[in-house]
Amino acid sequence: MTRRIVYGFGLWLTVACTAMTVASIVMPRWLSYSPNDKREFSYGLHSRCSNVKGTCDRFPRFEDCEGDKWSFCSMWRTVGFLMSFAVVIELCTFVSFAVIIMGGVQRRSTGWKIVCSLLLLGGIVQCTAMALVSFLFDNDDRFFDGWYLDNSWILCTVSWSVLVITSVGIAATAIYLPEEGGYELIPNYNYNRSIDLEVEEDQYGH
Repeated sequence: MTRRIVYGFGLWLTVACTAMTVASIVMPRWLSYSPNDKREFSYGLHSRCSNVKGTCDRFPRFEDCEGDKWSFCSMWRTVGFLMSFAVVIELCTFVSFAVIIMGGVQRRSTGWKIVCSLLLLGGIVQCTAMALVSFLFDNDDRFFDGWYLDNSWILCTVSWSVLVITSVGIAATAIYLPEEGGYELIPNYNYNRSIDLEVEEDQYGH
């Protein structure tokens, strides 16, 4: 059975993963261009920044999609959607953790299935987003020597990896840890007393 401390540890890991997910969305550092070991351009999910000009523009724009060999714009927007969806899943996981931790033994003994499913789903969604960016990086002609996968991609990779590991860890504790002891139902005195009185009345015919 999964203990409260295990859920608490899983909650903190999920908080860390969510922070990394949000940071990867906010920072325009998924793909960067550094021809001389100095970042000149970088792509974020919703903006493109130039360190040369010191400005950031909305990305992708209509002109970025012309002659789109790999449906770059559609795939890039899909990555943005998946990462936002991952944040929603992680917030739902927070709620599940809170309900289970504040609940009783019965809730902790069965709630791991919901939490693990949400963690695994969040990991799969982010892994898909990471894979799409990797595919574009490897196959799109706009990325040539000097371009590389930057910090946001790394944060996404670490985030989904930790989510999956946390899911597996919680499932393992639920399966292999023994049941929590020291919990017995307290008999209801009034209920038992009423039953005894009814038995006595039946015996004596009253």
